[in-house]
Amino acid sequence: MTEPTGPTGPGAASRPADPTEPRPPTRILLADDHALVRGGVRLILDAEPDLTVVAEAADGAEAVALARSEDVDLAVLDISMPRMTGLQATRELSRLRPELRILILTMYENEQYFFEALKAGASGYVPKSVADRDLVEACRAAVRDEPFIHPGVETALIRTYLDRAEQGRPLPAKAVTEREEEILKLVAEGHSSKEIGDLLVISPKTVERHRANLLQKLGLRDRLELTRYAIRVGLIEP
Repeated sequence: MTEPTGPTGPGAASRPADPTEPRPPTRILLADDHALVRGGVRLILDAEPDLTVVAEAADGAEAVALARSEDVDLAVLDISMPRMTGLQATRELSRLRPELRILILTMYENEQYFFEALKAGASGYVPKSVADRDLVEACRAAVRDEPFIHPGVETALIRTYLDRAEQGRPLPAKAVTEREEEILKLVAEGHSSKEIGDLLVISPKTVERHRANLLQKLGLRDRLELTRYAIRVGLIEP
């Protein structure tokens, strides 16, 4: 009796994949607190046969929660969102799902944000002003595990980096710790110490201690000045 061949034969499972067969599209988690922006970005991405948006989030905390439960390959995160910024979400996702590729979508062409994004674990940094032109290629580069930065800011950023290295100066330093940044953002958004404690699973007294440290470290006097500082550094929008 002749042994069966083809898809039902015993060697079928070990046969290498056909390189001519199309790969399944990259599954994308998209996070932005503006529904109109999300809709526009989704139209750009879903128009490509190799990309598909399968989950949407309105803030960084929701993005982290969705990434835990959804089967996604790439997260595209706005840098400025309520509850948790794109950078904060990137740090958390890099710890939770190190295999997940992450892109930062931003209104700001700023060296501090660029270096912070890369340090947090992002694969690229795309200004919203050129998203219609560059975002698709940035997604494909991230999937290939290649870094991407918008060409318009690349020269300036590299020059800044090289100048700092040549002069023996460090990269821009953060004024606050990651935990202080989380609390600063939530204070500026108007949350009480109890609400912040519930969100971060710490006691209200711990929140108050961090808040007092922030005021002292930044040389500020009250919640209003903390809020102004948070706006200035891009943690919340004015």
